[in-house]
Amino acid sequence: MASAEDIQVKELDKRASGQAFEVILGAPAPDAKGEFPLSPPKKKDVSLEEIQRKLDAAEERRKNHEAEVLKHLAEKREHEKEVLQKAMEENNNFSKMAEEKLNLKMEANKENRTAIMAAMNEKFKEKDKKLEEVRKNKEVKEPGSEGTSED
Repeated sequence: MASAEDIQVKELDKRASGQAFEVILGAPAPDAKGEFPLSPPKKKDVSLEEIQRKLDAAEERRKNHEAEVLKHLAEKREHEKEVLQKAMEENNNFSKMAEEKLNLKMEANKENRTAIMAAMNEKFKEKDKKLEEVRKNKEVKEPGSEGTSED
């Protein structure tokens, strides 16, 4: 920055609206370097060891990232296996329950059918007994009535 000695101020015109000035800056000193605040940082010489160290660090980061990705994939696969296992267990449980219900229903139907058949057989036996009694009664009455009726 310029010092106060390098600056000259000249008054130009006085007007009703205000004053005008001309500011003259002095020439920069030959030994002063003009530094810009937004200039890019100067590159320092990078040694072969520094480059190798950075490459090794990048390789380590890449390996860590790859290991992390593989870990997540393994966890995801494990979760999928657990979900499939659970679904298979539920399916097997459902199948077993359905089979048990069906077997119970079939057993109940079989018992009902057996009971109905036994009841029908009992009924038929009763009818057969009555028919047999009627036949015996008829046979007993007929021989006596044949001999008594002489027309």
